Amino acid sequence: MLEGRKSCPHQRREEESVAQGEGFRTNVRVQRGAESPDDVRGVRKSVAFLFGVALVYFLYLVFSGQWGEFVHALAGVSGGWVAVALLCYVAYYLLGVTAYAIACIGDKGSPLGIRDLMSVEATGVFFSNLSPNGTGGAPAQIVRLTRAGLSVGAAGALQYTRFIVYEAGEGVFAALMLIPRMGYFVQTYGNVFYVGALLFGAKILEVMALLLVCLLPNQVVAVGNWALRLLRRRGWLRRYDHWNRLVNEQVREFSNGFKTGARNLGLMVWTLVVTLVQLGCQYALPWVVLQAFGKEADFVTCVACGSMLELLTSAIPLPGGTGGAEGGFAYLFGGMFGAALPAGYVVWRSVEYVLPVLVAAPLMALRTNSGLSVHERWRRLLARRARRSGQR
Repeated sequence: MLEGRKSCPHQRREEESVAQGEGFRTNVRVQRGAESPDDVRGVRKSVAFLFGVALVYFLYLVFSGQWGEFVHALAGVSGGWVAVALLCYVAYYLLGVTAYAIACIGDKGSPLGIRDLMSVEATGVFFSNLSPNGTGGAPAQIVRLTRAGLSVGAAGALQYTRFIVYEAGEGVFAALMLIPRMGYFVQTYGNVFYVGALLFGAKILEVMALLLVCLLPNQVVAVGNWALRLLRRRGWLRRYDHWNRLVNEQVREFSNGFKTGARNLGLMVWTLVVTLVQLGCQYALPWVVLQAFGKEADFVTCVACGSMLELLTSAIPLPGGTGGAEGGFAYLFGGMFGAALPAGYVVWRSVEYVLPVLVAAPLMALRTNSGLSVHERWRRLLARRARRSGQR
């Protein structure tokens, strides 16, 4: 999961962090502006691919005769509701920063400041959206955390914990939405609903597998090694050394990182609550876009469909879930948008995907220069409140 990043000689600018507090800062040299050529090429390919998808969508509208309806629908969009949609995504982003901040307030040795966390969240948005299945997000965020002064171990602990809580949040949110809207899904989508139920089941299994890796690493390693030996004997496994290293090293690294980050159960519960609200802001976007086109729709139903749409999109191994996003949006919200569906999709995809990628790029450069960490700011806030309470 964690891969070494090579830097180009002409890009290398080294910065040595100072050893402070409980091993969170280490005497390691962190390279700024040192993205590997493979990373840059991967992002360029993803951007080119998405431009190609946009061109195909444009040509489809033109040659299918829907271009006139598309333009007409866009002309009637309410700018106020579009602004609300943008604010929903801003809230999603800020709640993501808040989730990281909650994990940092109890670590007095953590050097992370508010701007560092804003950069980490923006890095996740950028690389997750431009890599297949979002696989580029977590490694890029770990690199960004180390550049802020965390050791590799501490960065992995923070990021692994955040990753697991986010994945668990998606499963919990989907379950909470399916309970009140199960009848609607079965009645409206028939047997196709069971595809969504299968995706929901896969998400639950994914969360359970992650918890097993975190809580029972020795058993997982033993089973993994047995499976690797079996596959090698049958000649079904290539690159045995790679998979052996993955099982024996990274499983334990993942587990240790989670256990380190999960020492404070109360903060983890608060992080889960914030994550659920964050996901709600994202899943509510289709409902807000419907209001922008003057369409009446049930809020809870739209949020439930938004949750199912995200499960479908994340299952597609292409940047941004391309294919799953278009097909899922058309199937789940086609009846709600009617003739305005193509325009509705463009507005939703712009707010939920395109604009966040564009805005995240400059936000990744944010750095905390004040020297005040999140923990220090939190400590000072509590001290000020205590003084005010004492004066009354």
